[in-house]
Amino acid sequence: MPDGTTVTIFTTPWCGYCRRLKRELDEQGIPYQEVNIEADPEAADLVARVNGGNQTVPTVLFPDGRTLTNPPASAVIARLADLQATPQR
Repeated sequence: MPDGTTVTIFTTPWCGYCRRLKRELDEQGIPYQEVNIEADPEAADLVARVNGGNQTVPTVLFPDGRTLTNPPASAVIARLADLQATPQR
């Protein structure tokens, strides 16, 4: 994630919204790392923390630490564009 272009998508294998988001990002050539929260308790805890105690997926973690919950691909792409346009300190 240090290059500022890769997001982490927290998912579950049965989540249709997760599959849709991954497919749309793949179609746009947007790189991501996928983490299955059912196989990673620490990831599940992080997702619950940022979603008011709920393990809502997909939750997207950006390189700057911000998150979006169940976003459309367009919101992920727009947020990445904002990050790339912002000078790094």
